[in-house]
Amino acid sequence: MSTPFPFTAVVGQEDLRLALLLNAVSPAVGGVLVRGEKGTAKSTAVRALSVLLPEVAVVPGCRFSCDPAAPDPSCPDGPHEAGNGGMRPARMVELPVGASEDRLVGALDIERALAEGVKAFEPGLLADAHRGILYVDEVNLLHDHLVDLLLDAAAMGASYVEREGVSVRHASKFLLVGTMNPEEGELRPQLLDRFGLTVEVAASREPDQRVEVVRRRLAYDDDPAGFAARWAGEESAVRQRIVAARELLPSVRLGDGALRQIAATCAAFEVDGMRADIVMARTATALAAWAGRTDVLAEDVRQAALLALPHRRRRNPFDAPGLDEDKLDETLEEFSGEGDEDPDPEGPGGGGGQPPPSDGPQADGGSGAQPEAGDDGEPQASGAGSGEQSAARASEPFRTKVLSVPGLGDGAAGRRSRARTEHGRTTGARRPQGALTKLHLAATVQAAAPHQRARGRTGRGLVVRRDDLRQATREGREGNLVLFVVDASGSMAARQRMSAVKGAVLSLLLDAYQRRDKVGLVTFRGSAAEVALPPTSSVDAAAARLETLPTGGRTPLAAGLLRAHEVLRVERLRDPARRALVVVVTDGRATGGPEPVALAGRAARLFAADGVASVVVDCESGPVRLGLAGQLAGELDGTAVTLDELRADSIAGLVKDVQRRAA
Repeated sequence: MSTPFPFTAVVGQEDLRLALLLNAVSPAVGGVLVRGEKGTAKSTAVRALSVLLPEVAVVPGCRFSCDPAAPDPSCPDGPHEAGNGGMRPARMVELPVGASEDRLVGALDIERALAEGVKAFEPGLLADAHRGILYVDEVNLLHDHLVDLLLDAAAMGASYVEREGVSVRHASKFLLVGTMNPEEGELRPQLLDRFGLTVEVAASREPDQRVEVVRRRLAYDDDPAGFAARWAGEESAVRQRIVAARELLPSVRLGDGALRQIAATCAAFEVDGMRADIVMARTATALAAWAGRTDVLAEDVRQAALLALPHRRRRNPFDAPGLDEDKLDETLEEFSGEGDEDPDPEGPGGGGGQPPPSDGPQADGGSGAQPEAGDDGEPQASGAGSGEQSAARASEPFRTKVLSVPGLGDGAAGRRSRARTEHGRTTGARRPQGALTKLHLAATVQAAAPHQRARGRTGRGLVVRRDDLRQATREGREGNLVLFVVDASGSMAARQRMSAVKGAVLSLLLDAYQRRDKVGLVTFRGSAAEVALPPTSSVDAAAARLETLPTGGRTPLAAGLLRAHEVLRVERLRDPARRALVVVVTDGRATGGPEPVALAGRAARLFAADGVASVVVDCESGPVRLGLAGQLAGELDGTAVTLDELRADSIAGLVKDVQRRAA
């Protein structure tokens, strides 16, 4: 077994280390979500924490880690009698992003079922993680069906398996730790709320600290065992402090004054539900125990708010996480003096919000001026021929109806279009093509049953051959590539109209986030088009690019469509199973160069020839309308919809229209 990097040797990252230690003291806090760029010691710190956790007592031979002092009465390996058990180190179980449902929750032991004719349950990762750490790296990339299973287990403290004739319930209480890079996409709100605490990590910009990071990392790589031995004293001290804090925790008193501050803070920041209040109370209590105190102070409440509230006050994925610390201090001050805390912040064990001292390394590795008319009649910004206005702010987003790709796809799991997936409702069985990935048990048994006498079966086991195996076919939903092609030319530059356009695109981006799509953004204005954002899972990155999008100049519609077609061609090579939905946001006008309208039409017909599903959001306004966006939709073999019709209560027939045109 490799030697992990010592927890106390991690340089900086005080909030990260503190959040992990508080969960080690009180697992009821609810876990940690670590957000940050790559190479900031996220994974290193999490793996190092497992070494510091005290050993756990388990019933010998129990695959579900029952506590011998209070064994689970419904344990599949039980019943167990209360008594002495053996000790083992606390486990850290890693859940891979691409794990199967069977690997997570467990499943019928197919080998024993077929060979011995018995129903036996094979435990999954949720059983292995009981009374330990369940670590999910890149948790924001986890498939939705696995997220749902995690939500259920985290909420109930147990895993229920009802499948393939197996009905099992076992305890599954674990410390959930997830790491993620926000650039790769955000996390579903339901799972986000399940994490008790969240921390943002970033690489230090101090040269001295960065030097120390490199120095320690190189020393560890040269001699992991020797490096760990040099930090053994600090590691032992922290381990003993965790044990002492756990013993002190039941004696910590959370006074009425601290409770009122917690409730007032959660109300002031308008967090949803009551989970935030409970998590703050548990975190403040753990902070006091970690500091060696039996009373919760105002400083504990403040630190608890900074760790427990930032991810709960976000209303949509485009809100930046974080708290207004001035508002937090004002709220705490307003409700101070009503409780019974020790007024001396330097009292016994003061400074409870600090992790163990360490220098320690990361081991991973508008102006408002009115525009003047240009030569082509389109607005131009005042100035030296810039032809550009400052960016307009997006209007308030709204709920949109689903725009789906017609037909049945084979793309990545998501929530938009119908698809054949590894997960979803079972629709039938077929012979496997290549490796068997999901056995259809009933169909396999049915295929093998008529041949048992001819195969010489004598015992209980079923004689099964390769030709008998059947693959389950399932239908679910897939995520698509939603490619936005946005007209940012002068004809769109009226600020009120551009604000509405950005609001509509922002609404569609929010819908794409909820449906687990990849998104891309192509803009065109002036004389060319550019890829403002290559296809990515980070919807908030697309929203940020949209917010700063300037407008002005001519309307090279054909260039925008051709650039979008090229983006789709490249992406099809990278991810051939993911189908695309092109959303063109324009008034349909085309200027610049010879025959711009005809050129745009020829570019649009490329999408139609490839069978790409498309929607044109018609942004034309005013009493006289040319209907150019509708003509463009016809060339694309897609559907045109106005900004008003994008709203959920206005486009009930849009999807059917898209499907009818694409059929």
